[in-house]
Amino acid sequence: MRYYIIAGERSGDLHGSNLVRHLSQMDQQAEFRGVGGKRMQNENVVITKNSNELSFMGFWEVIKHLRKIFKAFRFLHRDIKQYHPDAIILIDFPGFNLRIAKWAKKKGYKVIYYISPQVWAWKSERVLQIEAYTDKLITILPFEQQFYAQHGLSVEKVPHPSVEEINKEKTSPADIAVTNISDKPIIALLPGSRKQEIKHTLSIMSSVAKYFPDYQFVVAGVSEIKLDYYEKHIATDWIKVVHDKTYDLLKVATAAIVTSGTATLETALFNVPQVVCYKGNRFSYYMAKRMVEVEYISLVNLILDQPLVKELIQNDLTEVNLKDELAKILPGSKKRAAIEEGYAEMQKRLGNESGSEEAAKLIYDSFES
Repeated sequence: MRYYIIAGERSGDLHGSNLVRHLSQMDQQAEFRGVGGKRMQNENVVITKNSNELSFMGFWEVIKHLRKIFKAFRFLHRDIKQYHPDAIILIDFPGFNLRIAKWAKKKGYKVIYYISPQVWAWKSERVLQIEAYTDKLITILPFEQQFYAQHGLSVEKVPHPSVEEINKEKTSPADIAVTNISDKPIIALLPGSRKQEIKHTLSIMSSVAKYFPDYQFVVAGVSEIKLDYYEKHIATDWIKVVHDKTYDLLKVATAAIVTSGTATLETALFNVPQVVCYKGNRFSYYMAKRMVEVEYISLVNLILDQPLVKELIQNDLTEVNLKDELAKILPGSKKRAAIEEGYAEMQKRLGNESGSEEAAKLIYDSFES
């Protein structure tokens, strides 16, 4: 089988690589091509466009890069037609992938959507688009199957693939060797993997370090963004950055300050108490606020349907508020104990099975039926 995979973000690249590995084991003749990053490339996927080129967050950011985005659409249309895959597998990244799904379905391709677009958070009417444009939809969050059932759509549910990945990581020792890191307990700063996220949040995240002299603050960086960009937005020059060591950092962190996204779930799976942050362009935030249909932004709170971890959003994300909330989750606090108890319940709801392997089997078996 020939598969064309489109994963537009770092988390999608990770989940895509695991999916490809399992599919390759089931389908010895499998060939893979598409949009992704280093992890998918390491699994022998021919990468035609790096996912970093398309990873824009927020309405204003998308508008600014429309020419680049439409150029990518035209390129992918040509490349898919030339490759002529047996199936197109779309991983999350809804703003882009739903457009690809619409085009692909009209062209007669089999469209499989793995990791459902978060239509429950934005526009429920997008459910109709998913039904029209996809042949199979695979979800990973506990409440999604019920949501789609309420809209008359039958979907497949697999365990969240981050659980499998982090369970493997927990068995290995942490590796965060960085010059001048001390023996003080670590507070991890996870500002996101996009420049615009780092620009809006890292300076505030790092500004609270001066209030906690008994701790050292370490930034989880990504290799695609150079050190000098992080340093430009760090409030104090003694805060260190470690590149591509997020999981290793979370293994040893006492607490974390995390930009909203998949990282909030990953932090919880490592059992690290956290404060969740989000701040973006004013126009993008205004538009999102008008359209969003959920009470929470962090996956932890969404899965539990309660405000377990504090969310500081837009104007609430200030140095004073962040300092106060971080103090509440340090060792010995009641809030910390409540978070750890809530994490245990969240993990119970997510399960411990291999989500990537189950998803690969569903995809492979779909050709047999």
